Amino acid sequence: MSFDGLFTKAMTEELKEALLHGRINKIHQPYKNEIIMVIRANGKNHKLLLSAHPSYARVQLTGEEYENPSVPPMFCMLLRKHLEGYMIEDIHQVGLDRMIILEVKGRNDIGDVSYKQLIIEVMGRHSNIILVDKSRNMILDSIKHLSPSVNSHRTVLPGNEYIFPPSQDKLNPLDAEGEDVLRSLDFNSGKLDKQIVGSFSGVSPLAAKEIVHRAGLGTQAAIADSFLHFMTDLKEHRTSPTLITGDKETFYWCPLDHVEGERQTFTTLSGLLDRFFYQKASRDRVKQQGNDLERFIRNERDKNENKIVKLERTLQEAKDADRYQLLGELLTSNLYAVQRGMEEVSVVNYYDEEGGSVTIPLNPQKSPSENAQNYFSRYQKAKHAVQVVQEQIEKATDELAYFEQLLQQLESASTKDIEGIREELEEEGYLRVRKNQKKKKANEKPMLESYTATDGTKILVGKNNKQNDYLTNKVAAKSDIWLHTKDIPGSHVVIRDPSPSDETLLEAANLAAYFSKARESGSVPVDYTEVRQVKKPRGAKPGFVIYENQQTVYVTPDLDQVRAMRDR
Repeated sequence: MSFDGLFTKAMTEELKEALLHGRINKIHQPYKNEIIMVIRANGKNHKLLLSAHPSYARVQLTGEEYENPSVPPMFCMLLRKHLEGYMIEDIHQVGLDRMIILEVKGRNDIGDVSYKQLIIEVMGRHSNIILVDKSRNMILDSIKHLSPSVNSHRTVLPGNEYIFPPSQDKLNPLDAEGEDVLRSLDFNSGKLDKQIVGSFSGVSPLAAKEIVHRAGLGTQAAIADSFLHFMTDLKEHRTSPTLITGDKETFYWCPLDHVEGERQTFTTLSGLLDRFFYQKASRDRVKQQGNDLERFIRNERDKNENKIVKLERTLQEAKDADRYQLLGELLTSNLYAVQRGMEEVSVVNYYDEEGGSVTIPLNPQKSPSENAQNYFSRYQKAKHAVQVVQEQIEKATDELAYFEQLLQQLESASTKDIEGIREELEEEGYLRVRKNQKKKKANEKPMLESYTATDGTKILVGKNNKQNDYLTNKVAAKSDIWLHTKDIPGSHVVIRDPSPSDETLLEAANLAAYFSKARESGSVPVDYTEVRQVKKPRGAKPGFVIYENQQTVYVTPDLDQVRAMRDR
């Protein structure tokens, strides 16, 4: 657990330094469990993210952009009514629990001074954001409601008294001395990291393992010394926000020597969280919003895969057409040797240079000539089937590639990109057009993602087929440089420069590789050519193009470079 009580302590100090005595100017609720507050403090605007997401709950300043709904949710409207224009008087943590309280002061509708508390409980799937009238300790509302039937200890509903979550009655590690550490541990029982977690509040297994690791051989004095040094760094704000990329990504307010992996340090905890959670929460939202869409596309892909297998089997059988013709001709030449009622006849194969014989199966209910005619009919059907089946295989192969491409686009789609994919499937006849669907404005154009290379060159990226078609066929100049992963589903990328530098070309290739099915791969081949060399065949599916005169570069997708290009 990275966002533990100690991390919450460090984040509280970071927020106090940036936001204390700031004014809450705007409040948005872009998603079901997340609030964005724009706070004016220290001469600049800050975006404070409060998240009660079951998997990605956190409190931080953020530089990310969030798309707000056209109609704000009720909880957002209530926060605006009670908090916009209010000043933040204090930000504090409850003990070392994963709870942060914003103490705010302002004037209510009738002009009286009013004190409110915005309480953020970062507790996994039990996370919540609760607005409390401080003078009455009464809940005004919360982003999640908790009825008595769910939790008998505390009810989180408007009008109820606010009750803190149950205390664990553990020692405060920031107040502990060496003797306290030694008294709390039984060195004969082993598993010291678990004992530390059980004895001290706010300490996660991740932090406890680091303390034990830093103690080396683990003598009693070394453990106590390591524990105190660890806590002193936190108390004196000697933080070094670190992201560790190994088997899985891990973050913490300080370097973790016991965790193996590549390390990246950040100047702020919020910057660290922006990097760690970049696209993770949005991917989860996209998965929820596009779950039915993904299931449909996977089913269509699987159907085409199975269809191709069956068609190839049919094709193999159809390739026996020449044998049917041979048997018909040999039977015709030997009609005198055949009588009705025979089940087979052996004849000399005139086409065999060695003069071998062939046994021809017969239908005893048919005459010799009818049997011969039957073979010629089977020959004609099989001959025709070869052409038809090959056409069906080509069509199913195109369909398979199309749905593979859509699956790739879902993997890198934002919530607004999902609608474009859904509309495309409706227009192509795969999905029914939804009733009461919000009509698009006339001539509404797809939104493209824009990135900036190190030298300032603009680079555009299409995230779905509608955007890809619009980018390549409408927006890009003929002399612009077009990029796409070689033989791998991915986005269209265009450099708005006919002669980009080698560095810009590689940065654009990184975008093409990152927004492709090969995102997690190394040394991804990316083709590039002039836009004039890219053509859309007549009748081709959305997003499909052919191109020529291309060159190829190889890049390894780099998320940090993508974020840097987006933020410029």
